Amino acid sequence: MIHSKALLESQPFGRSSRVVGKIAAIGRTPSKLAVSTTAVGQAEDQPPGSPANDSSNQSRAKFPRLTRRKRSKRSASPGPGDMDSLIRQESPMDVVDSAGQHDEEDRPENEQMETTEAVPVPLVDSTTGLTINRRTHMVEPTSPAAVHADDAARSASLADNSSDSEKMEEDDDSRAEGTIDFVVPDVRKLSETGSHSSVIQVRGLPWRIMAMKRKARQSVNHLHDDSYTLGFFLQCNMDSESPSWTCHAQAKMRLLSWKEGVAPNERQVSHMFYNKENDWGFTNFMTFEELLDPAKGYVEPTSHSIHLQVFLHADPPHGVCWDSKKYTGFIGLKNQGATCYMNSLLQALFFTNKLRKAVYLIPTEADDPVRSVPLAIQRVFYELQSSDKPVGTKKLTKSFGWETLDSFMQHDAQELCRVLLDNMDTKMKGTRVEGTIPSLFEGKMISFIRCKNVDYESSREESFMDIQLNVKDMKDVYDSFDDYVKVEVLEGDNKYDAGDHGLQDAEKGIAFVKFPPVLHLQLKRFQFDPVSENNIKINDRFEFPETLDLRKYQTGPSDVPPVYFLSAVLVHSGDNHGGHYVVYINPKGDGKWCKFDDDVVVRASRKEAVERNYGGSTDDFHQFRSCTNAYMLVYINEAMKDEILAPVEENGIPGYLSHRLAEEREVEARRRKEKAEQGQYLNLRLVTEDDMALHQGHDLVDIDKILQRKPYRVRKDFTLHKFRQVLADWFGYKAEEINFWPWRSRPTGGTRPLQIHLTGINLMEHHVLELLNNFHISGAEEDDLVIFLEILPLRNPRSGLQEGRFLSMAQTRKNSSSDDPHTYFFRLYDPVRRTLEYKGWDVFPPTKISAKELTEACNQKTGLPLNTPLFIYLDVKPTVVDKLITADQQPNRFSPNFDLQDGDLIVFQKQLTAEEDARLALPGVRDYFKDLTFRTDVEFVDKERQNDDSCTFSLTLNLKMAYTQVIRAVAAKLKTDPKRIQLFRNQSTSVRDCPGAAIGTDTTLTLRDIFQSSRTNSNKPKKLFYTHLDMDIDEMEARKEMKILWQPNFREEGKDLNILVNKRGTVKDLLDMVKKQVELATDGTGQLRLVELSGYKIHSTHSAATQLDSLSSISGNKIFRVEEVPHDQLRIESDELLIPVAHFHKEIHQCFGIPFYLKVRTNEQFFEVKERIRKILDVPEKDFEKYKFCISHLGKQTYLEDDNYRISAKDLNPQAVWCGTIGVTTWLGIDHLNKTPKRPRPSYLEKAVKIYN
Repeated sequence: MIHSKALLESQPFGRSSRVVGKIAAIGRTPSKLAVSTTAVGQAEDQPPGSPANDSSNQSRAKFPRLTRRKRSKRSASPGPGDMDSLIRQESPMDVVDSAGQHDEEDRPENEQMETTEAVPVPLVDSTTGLTINRRTHMVEPTSPAAVHADDAARSASLADNSSDSEKMEEDDDSRAEGTIDFVVPDVRKLSETGSHSSVIQVRGLPWRIMAMKRKARQSVNHLHDDSYTLGFFLQCNMDSESPSWTCHAQAKMRLLSWKEGVAPNERQVSHMFYNKENDWGFTNFMTFEELLDPAKGYVEPTSHSIHLQVFLHADPPHGVCWDSKKYTGFIGLKNQGATCYMNSLLQALFFTNKLRKAVYLIPTEADDPVRSVPLAIQRVFYELQSSDKPVGTKKLTKSFGWETLDSFMQHDAQELCRVLLDNMDTKMKGTRVEGTIPSLFEGKMISFIRCKNVDYESSREESFMDIQLNVKDMKDVYDSFDDYVKVEVLEGDNKYDAGDHGLQDAEKGIAFVKFPPVLHLQLKRFQFDPVSENNIKINDRFEFPETLDLRKYQTGPSDVPPVYFLSAVLVHSGDNHGGHYVVYINPKGDGKWCKFDDDVVVRASRKEAVERNYGGSTDDFHQFRSCTNAYMLVYINEAMKDEILAPVEENGIPGYLSHRLAEEREVEARRRKEKAEQGQYLNLRLVTEDDMALHQGHDLVDIDKILQRKPYRVRKDFTLHKFRQVLADWFGYKAEEINFWPWRSRPTGGTRPLQIHLTGINLMEHHVLELLNNFHISGAEEDDLVIFLEILPLRNPRSGLQEGRFLSMAQTRKNSSSDDPHTYFFRLYDPVRRTLEYKGWDVFPPTKISAKELTEACNQKTGLPLNTPLFIYLDVKPTVVDKLITADQQPNRFSPNFDLQDGDLIVFQKQLTAEEDARLALPGVRDYFKDLTFRTDVEFVDKERQNDDSCTFSLTLNLKMAYTQVIRAVAAKLKTDPKRIQLFRNQSTSVRDCPGAAIGTDTTLTLRDIFQSSRTNSNKPKKLFYTHLDMDIDEMEARKEMKILWQPNFREEGKDLNILVNKRGTVKDLLDMVKKQVELATDGTGQLRLVELSGYKIHSTHSAATQLDSLSSISGNKIFRVEEVPHDQLRIESDELLIPVAHFHKEIHQCFGIPFYLKVRTNEQFFEVKERIRKILDVPEKDFEKYKFCISHLGKQTYLEDDNYRISAKDLNPQAVWCGTIGVTTWLGIDHLNKTPKRPRPSYLEKAVKIYN
């Protein structure tokens, strides 16, 4: 007996499963639903009462427990961290999560599998006396009693499969199906550790059966020691330690009976195998009590053996080395994240050979290698044709102008098809392949309206590139075509206006004049659902033939009959929110299909490519509808098959193109090789004395800028001798003419190079890696090495031009007997020019030196008399500049607090007069360095051309600068008038920088204030945006932009206008500007008015004299509308009123539509008012009869049911305000159904497909 606790449903993992669903699935037991993959968008842990939950409950008491066997610690069930990895590995479906990183895939439902048995080569097992099929490892009983009734069914299945004309003979390791047979010799000796069958290869992976004896769990807290069950598992890729492989498989697991007439005990499983769940099956496939029952015949009486059998069907594995080229002759495309829709479409276009030939012939010799769409498509097609490995598409999407985020967005394959073909057609214009796209894909149809009772017909011819066919309530493609050409009768209230003939009964429809050679059919599986107000996917069964005869639908003459064969089937798995695309292609039109699933290509049967993609329920085991079905069909005209599918030979590709693409491939191969060898190289950056001379800040150079330079690549295993020779060769010197000093960080702050005396070491015994390990700079990468490249005096241009001022003293001191000399660097500060001049370096003994010696060394560097008084400072770090010597100081030795260290930087200046000190802005070294702390580099980006590097520049500015000073600096750089430049703050996010609010010219902010108030990441470089103005900024800031709705009539939606008006102007100025931008009716009044709307009701009307500054800004649902005043409202008499009119349905607080003004007269009968309203709205009388009317005042409505009711001033104007227009608290309401089509709520993942280049 099996307790209810053991009957909880287990739904095996599928590619569409959510994390919660996957965790909850572990340890459950199956119903018949458990053998199928959960549909995309259907949660596996549905709440009680849901249909899926109810159906599963009904079958809980029918099946034993389905689960994994207990794994070792190494391969335990995934925890929360592992589960994220699991989703990445096994769920390549185009549902983009919050991180937007991976493309998930929903595999087809668990269908009834076809089994393929090869003809066995008999081999008798000496132990059991059983015949073993050598090829499939199937063990066949020698006794006639072992011939089971199900063999006949299996044979029938094989016969059915063999009828597939394209059935593949996959006898190698890549075959999709296989049979494993395992005869357990003596089931009584079966242990709990398990016994294994021999291994077979399916889809290139090893598979085997594992059987074990397990204790039966009879209740939650109690185990009966004397009760056991048979554990039956299927194992895949058991010995692999790789964490990235996945393989989805379906299997029939059978226990065969040795007794004639007894059916096998069979269970079905569907599972995604991966490294942590590489076995799947049943812990209690059958109790031993039932197994040993002689009546069942499961145990052979003599040997006590049992016969286990698995029929296995596996999808191609992912994350393993699958050679698509070897197995199919074709290769796939890599998925960038959510680009499976594009990959499927590109494959379908690639195998339209005539199109491929034309694409190759588009001239692209001079095209930009990055932005050219034709070149990018040529590159993809060339790689698909000539490469052996999956092809990347990043260069293609980059040529589209897409950003990285676009590659993680869900798009529609058919939409991309239209956009891409249109772009290619444009690029082909003016070339020898002009017109190729229309000649292949364009058909003609006629839209007509034909009167029944008079001789009048209106028609026009239209072109189409694809046909969209209804799926809902349609059986097949022919039903949809019948529906497409079905004639619509126009009669009754919907009569056709036939001009002079008046309203006539008519027929409206379309007729196909010509079908294209390549016919694209889009199946309308995504439709708007008015109930949920969202798009939904229709998964109904919809059949499509392999041969499509459209002759009865074509009315015009044709050179070839419109009879087509099926060339490609684009399949979508999932729902409206996301899914996965694959494509089945019949490359040569001979019925031999291949499945292209991103980077994996496999052979496919006709049934798999066609029948299984009809949609709807796939077999009796599925109690829900399949979400995997055809979405787009490609048909090719039978008569033009040889022309369209003619092979594309290598010599058909222009020589320049194949040469260019071959070179790109070589460059890419070198790049990949370098990347693979990256660990063997270091990043070398060089500093020269020119860098030191140009640097005007703290330290010898700005080390951060040095680290941003493009590095030289040097092997780490180079000897220093080789390294020196390479450096000399790079710069055109001899090895003995250069020296290199490795750069390192100092404990006291800053960085300095360390002099190495190369003459004192054996360069052949030391390697570059030693420099990398011993000399490092804080903040640099691990493989970064910075060196100072010294040019020795013989070739040093500085030494030649200024002899004795740089290295002369150093050369004399190099012969010093000191073993550890100190190197000091010197800079001269010029207070007049406010610059620092690099004066070289010198070597001193490590002992303290006198102030006199140091002063003489500084004077010698500048060519001054040796006793010239100097101020000498020590540049320690940006916040510390120590004064060593003043001009009047005469000590013989330094104070102990100022011991100089190796690598110290000495900054000195001449003594100034009192007049110079007072006149100069930065008279001293400390003044200069203090000013440096306010200097910063600011990047300026053109707001209108942010991706154009030529419009981006940097300036070094002072944070104390006022806004006007910054503007002048920017204008000087751009060589324009400062009044024609406007700056904008940088609104920085974690993803990108974008322009923020404009900075007003009247601001008193400094540059520092601007950056402090900007939303800018402090770790990012400072950035501002600028734009060029067509007018002076003072004039522009005197204006403001107003968003106006222009309403030409009250039946159609208005047009949004952005009007730039003077802030101090009036409504009249605004109306005058609107007149210049709109087209007024020829018979109109020409007089405009400004109406303020709120909540689809009129709030107020603003007079022409109203100041624009007094109008509140647009916020929420408040709108300013400009409309032309009707003739009857130009003059309002004393007994007349303008009534605001608004539409609503039942609730007066939920208005909709376009409100308007209506003029009424006192004592006017209401039926006259209603007729004027009907004419304004242009509503048919039949529909207008359903309209109800009420007067709404202060939220209360009074319905007007009597058409003879006379307009009362008291009812319409209870506040007795006789100003020509009643207040907003009272309005006339029209109560009727809102027939305005509701728009589906846009998803943040949805974005129109655009190709920007």
